Amino acid sequence: MPSWPKSCNPNWPPFYSDRLQTVDVPTTEALYITSIEEVVWGIMLVALTLIIHAFGMILTQHVSNELKQQIGHQFEERRPFLAGISPLILASWMIVIVHCLEILMWAGFFQWKHCFPNFSTAAYFSFLEYTTVGSQFNLPLKWRLLEGMIATAGLLAFAWSTGVLMTLATAFQEQQLRLLRERRARSHAKS
Repeated sequence: MPSWPKSCNPNWPPFYSDRLQTVDVPTTEALYITSIEEVVWGIMLVALTLIIHAFGMILTQHVSNELKQQIGHQFEERRPFLAGISPLILASWMIVIVHCLEILMWAGFFQWKHCFPNFSTAAYFSFLEYTTVGSQFNLPLKWRLLEGMIATAGLLAFAWSTGVLMTLATAFQEQQLRLLRERRARSHAKS
């Protein structure tokens, strides 16, 4: 049974710290100790998440700009709102797909390392941890640090996605405001 210093107890006065005594603390789990293997895998998985995200965000912006150019000329005069919002909706879908691929990458790792009984559970756990919702499941002690690392990867990826989506949304809003000003100018010129 592990022993803990009494000074770890918040009720134990700090001025007794020079007379540390140990107390047996009953526990049902082994103590968690971070391993080098866990840290290395965590760093590699976070890096791989960001690499996937980089390609996904570049592709998202490229496809969105291409769609804007292709349908913009055809619909800008007749349906400017549709021409502007369509690339934004497509970009949103692409961003969600990129996040799902990253979650599946983490789930694949957890399944490969036999952390869960099946891939569905691994994917469910990965989704909840990646989005920082949290899960009732825990990784085995050997991989416990990865619970925080997947959340960190998710936070970084969502922040990046927010930046890309804001860039695209700003362009859409500027286009809509420009078209509104042009319509008002034309209607004032006719009057």
